[in-house]
Amino acid sequence: MGIANGIRKHAKKIAIGERHTSAWAQSLKEAAEELPPPPLHRLEKDGLDVSMAWAIIGIFGILFLAAVYLMSLILIPITLAVVVGMILGMAAEKLSRMGVPRFANAFILSSSVALVIFLLINSLADPLTTLANEGPAFAERTINRVMPYLERIRWLHITPATFESGSMSIGALLENTGNVLHVVTTSLTPALVQGMIFFAALLFFLAGRVNLRKTIIMTFRTRTQRLAAIRVINAVEQVLGFYFATASLIYVGLGVVMTVIAYAGGLSAPVLWGFFAFLSSFIPYLGITLMTLAVAVAGIITYDDFIIGLMPAAAFFTVHLLMENLIFPAVMGRRLEINPFVVFLAILFWTWMWGAVGAMLALPLSLIVMTVIEELLIEEKPQPQLPK
Repeated sequence: MGIANGIRKHAKKIAIGERHTSAWAQSLKEAAEELPPPPLHRLEKDGLDVSMAWAIIGIFGILFLAAVYLMSLILIPITLAVVVGMILGMAAEKLSRMGVPRFANAFILSSSVALVIFLLINSLADPLTTLANEGPAFAERTINRVMPYLERIRWLHITPATFESGSMSIGALLENTGNVLHVVTTSLTPALVQGMIFFAALLFFLAGRVNLRKTIIMTFRTRTQRLAAIRVINAVEQVLGFYFATASLIYVGLGVVMTVIAYAGGLSAPVLWGFFAFLSSFIPYLGITLMTLAVAVAGIITYDDFIIGLMPAAAFFTVHLLMENLIFPAVMGRRLEINPFVVFLAILFWTWMWGAVGAMLALPLSLIVMTVIEELLIEEKPQPQLPK
């Protein structure tokens, strides 16, 4: 076998290095072509080897999830900054084409985000303060109004005496409210730290966005891989920018409608209800469910008649249903459709990992994964050309 390999290599050298070969070389080449190819030795893996490989992958996956959970204080604001920065990618491109320097571009966009958040917090300060001051009276009214409906459910064993003493009394509820306020107060410092990390990460991400794109693209060696990287990055930015720009306009309209419903329905703090309607709409399925239940409870507490109390919730649910099933698909088209079950699982997973912020990040992260898969699997799309 070694002689055959030597003959084959020598014939290959002669075929490559010499255009005019001798008769001996030609016969040597023909003899090498007639030789059978060397046998291929394949390493066969048994079931234990496959199980060990999957076990190692599972261990690294569990360790990765544990690291993501333990580093949530840092990863949440950084992930949110990257997602927001990619959403603002189209605006950054337009400012760059207008001649705005990159750092000034990043400063303008990040300052705009900070200004919007500040205005929202400032506008919600008074309604939240009023709600906190009226908390005890609100809890007492809630118990008095819901009590007749709870008494009809006999297996709950709830009577008016249940709320007069014990863990469900008004005094215990007020004490628990104080504990909740203490938890909120102690969580204020980490929230401020995360806010600072978010704005710093957003500023630096927008400032170094172009260089980061070039670095990611140049990590691939072949031209095909670099073209695929360009296509994926552009598609992700376009999908996120288009989706959230359009969704924000639609959900702002929903928030305005909810404010009108709350005002006409006699609910307190209608602006706060409108803001919650806008914010909850970015969490598919879970947001609309919690918002409808909250409006229903507020309506039942406000009105003596049960049917009239449910009318604001029914109106909000109807408007939201029309927007999600008629207006939203008409504007977005079918290119951004995601399997509802996949979105639901993503919301549950990221809520378990990162809480409320994770629930809001579930949809953009799902859009990113969906776009990457589509761009890598579909080969019929037009290929971009690298600059020369």
